[in-house]
Amino acid sequence: MVDVAKNLHDVLDNLPDGVRLVAISKFHPNEYIEAAYKAGQRVFGESHEQELQKKVETLPKDIEWHFIGHLQTNKVKYIAPYISMIEAVDSMKLMKEINKQAAKHDRVIKILLELHIAEEETKYGLTLDACRQLLADGEWRDLKNVHICGLMMMASNVDDQEQIRHEMMTAANFFDEVKAKYFADDDEFKERSWGMSHDYKIAVQCRSTLVRVGTAIFGPRVY
Repeated sequence: MVDVAKNLHDVLDNLPDGVRLVAISKFHPNEYIEAAYKAGQRVFGESHEQELQKKVETLPKDIEWHFIGHLQTNKVKYIAPYISMIEAVDSMKLMKEINKQAAKHDRVIKILLELHIAEEETKYGLTLDACRQLLADGEWRDLKNVHICGLMMMASNVDDQEQIRHEMMTAANFFDEVKAKYFADDDEFKERSWGMSHDYKIAVQCRSTLVRVGTAIFGPRVY
C-alpha cells in the first residue's frame, strides 16, 4: 500500500504559497483518493468521463474535480453537471459545446486554454499564434457559461531541465501578454497550469499556479 498521505505532504512541502496541487487520481482506486482527502487534499484530476462519473457518485461531494486530458466534444455532456474546471480546451468548437452543456445545468464552467509549446508531435493544444487568433476573434466573449481562467501546457518529456524551463517560461510570458490584452480586468484569469510529477519543482520556479501531480503521490497507476 502506498503511503498516500506522506507522499502528498512531501509534494505540498515543495509548493510555495499561491501554488495549488491538482492530485491526478486517474487509474487510482477510491481508497487512495480517500486517503488524500483525509490528509486535506480537495482538488483531483481525472481524464476519463466514465471513471470520473463513478468516482463522483461515491466520493465526498466537496471535491473539486478537474478534467485534465483531451476532451472529446461528444463527452462534454457527461461531465457538465459537476466538473469544476476543464483544463485542456484547444478549440472554439469545444468551448462552444462546454458553454451549451453548462447552460443546460445553469452553471458556469471554468476552463483553461491548452498551449502547444513542447517539441513533441501532438495534435492537441493551441500554438501561441493560434491562441492569439482565437482570442482576437472575440467569439469567446459571447459564451456566458464558460469562464476562461488561464492557460495550461505540458513541457517536453525530456531530461534537459533548461529546455523544460524555457518552455514553461515561454508559457508564463505568453500568459502576461494575453492577460494584459484581454483579461486585465478579470481577476479570475490567473491560472498557469504547468508541472507534473517529474518537473513540478521547475514549474513553481516558472510561475505555475497549478501543478498536476499523480505518480509522486499515488505511485504507479493501477489499471
